[in-house]
Amino acid sequence: MAYTPTPLVIDTDPGIDDALAILLALASPEVDLRLVTTVHGNVELAQTTENALRVLHLAGRSDVPVAVGARSSLVHPLPGRAGHVHGSAGLGGVVLPPSPAQVDPRPAVTALAELLETSAEPVTVAAIGPLTNIALLVSVYPDAAARIGRLVVMGGSATRGGNVTGAAEFNVWADPEAAAVVFRAGLPTVMVGLDVTLPTVLTEAGIARFAAAGPVGARAAAILGQYLDHAKTTYGTAGVVVHDALALTEAIVPGTLGTVARDVVVDTGHGAGRGQTLVDRRTVSTAPTAVGVAERVDSAAAVEFLVGRMEQLAASLS
Repeated sequence: MAYTPTPLVIDTDPGIDDALAILLALASPEVDLRLVTTVHGNVELAQTTENALRVLHLAGRSDVPVAVGARSSLVHPLPGRAGHVHGSAGLGGVVLPPSPAQVDPRPAVTALAELLETSAEPVTVAAIGPLTNIALLVSVYPDAAARIGRLVVMGGSATRGGNVTGAAEFNVWADPEAAAVVFRAGLPTVMVGLDVTLPTVLTEAGIARFAAAGPVGARAAAILGQYLDHAKTTYGTAGVVVHDALALTEAIVPGTLGTVARDVVVDTGHGAGRGQTLVDRRTVSTAPTAVGVAERVDSAAAVEFLVGRMEQLAASLS
């Protein structure tokens, strides 16, 4: 029997680690990247869209459609971007060649709904930015949303607090109302939060391996340069946390992370806890709205998977 890759959509706000995640997906034969949808987040929407186009072009995949999504949060404006982490243009100061492709004329939510409605196989959606587009899909196209095979979300935290405030992880903090809609929608959701991403560190030695494999690897390594500088300055570590790439690894190879069904509530108030994911870890949930919360990770294996795939991609495009 012929092997059929899993159809994949990446909803993203590139972003350094988003760019790495897109390249990882393109390097993985287990998935077939059918669509990239962009969303506001790390930088403004126009820049996240341009970055997505250029990253796909870098990997020789300008054929993958890019559809433009939400430019702002559902209810309240995002208090701030992440240019201090990702650079003002989102890719660590690296300027990639422009793509010959144009954006898909359809709004992101429409493009995603049409793909879900017409796909013969269940589609995996990897949401690695704020969840605005996915919340709109749930609200406007509920029947299409119900056809998602797996929704893998990079966001939130069960035990480690936040990375943008003391309580909140950036993607959820960027649009808590959207996250609340998504986490209570009853979709087959995996939450890949800081509990498993923070221990998963890509070292300078790993980056050097794929940098040496070819020009695409070298460009990817250059994009990570600002991330490395930020990590050294902020955390004193000689490596970068690969938040989005770990979520993509779980999307590519289900079961990479150990998950437990939990009830998750998002704090949408306006106090110090805004954007916090409140995860009930007292018991395994049997509720239809339960979320598979990632609680266990083999960080060394996950990093090796990423580095190995990036080496293969860089070598294949040399």
